[in-house]
Amino acid sequence: MPRDLDPRLLRSFLAVAQDLHFTRAAARLYIAQQALSRDVRRLEQALGATLLARTTRAVELTPDGERLLPLARRVLAAHEELAAAFAADAGSRPLLVDLNTDGPGTARDVLERARELAPDCELMARFESGLTHAAAEIAAGRLDVSFGYADGLGPALRAGLAQMPVRYEPLAVLLPDGHALAARERVPLDALAGETVYAGAGNPRTLEWTGLALELFAGRGIRVAPPAPVAVGKDEFRRVMVKTGNPVLATVDFADLPGCVKRPLTGPVPLSPLAMVWRKGLRHPGLDALRAAAAQLAAGHGWLEVPPDGWLPGGASPLPPAPARPSAPGAALTPGPGGG
Repeated sequence: MPRDLDPRLLRSFLAVAQDLHFTRAAARLYIAQQALSRDVRRLEQALGATLLARTTRAVELTPDGERLLPLARRVLAAHEELAAAFAADAGSRPLLVDLNTDGPGTARDVLERARELAPDCELMARFESGLTHAAAEIAAGRLDVSFGYADGLGPALRAGLAQMPVRYEPLAVLLPDGHALAARERVPLDALAGETVYAGAGNPRTLEWTGLALELFAGRGIRVAPPAPVAVGKDEFRRVMVKTGNPVLATVDFADLPGCVKRPLTGPVPLSPLAMVWRKGLRHPGLDALRAAAAQLAAGHGWLEVPPDGWLPGGASPLPPAPARPSAPGAALTPGPGGG
């Protein structure tokens, strides 16, 4: 084992190990595929081991690659911790926080409260549209924090993340004006039997969301809509939705769109376990503020309470709220308006 192993080689290996695809991993790292392949070969030469089995159809981890995976994560986490410990100001760099979408919602409420708790920290919003993609960006060091259904991620992505439960988000259905169910104030799940509902199928960024939908719809006669063009922005999303005519699975806080109505789902009330996730080993005062904000809002709004007729994926049991993290000196600690 060389004493001066370049951390970049470990990051390249981790990216391929998470995607099991060189082209996608190179795109996430913003480097050429040839450069990524060269980094992996250099790492294999340095360690004297074959880490990835490559064929024309697939990439798989070898036993040595499986053995390296947790070690590489720990080395990179320690590398980041070392850099943070000796930074002139641990909070001087912006903390990049993915809200999934540019609109109202739980993640936005947590971010705004954190900005109140730590006004000297720069908490920069990002909009990555899907936790599967955001988690890979966190692993690659291009993003710090995100929100979503963390238990729906693959094991390789989950292994490098720390997480905190934030809210059991009630789900809703977004319906085009004129849909037969649009006149109802609430839509029972049984009323969607025979419907084809869009839940992000075919979008590689939102695999966790599609997986939750498949579990919720199973045995209820509800079909998941086939892949549609991935729309960026509210106007494009509304246009594509109206064009297909399919209802859309959403959360109750999803933005209202012209030409559509949003209706809560009932019988049972389906819940999406929303967690805040970040890279293991990350230390930043902005992260402390986010954790304190999430704990305060969850307690103040009952976000982690499950209704008697609530449904959770995987038969999950409700999690206890996490304790609040220390906040910035002099920051107000009482819950304020907003939230779910």
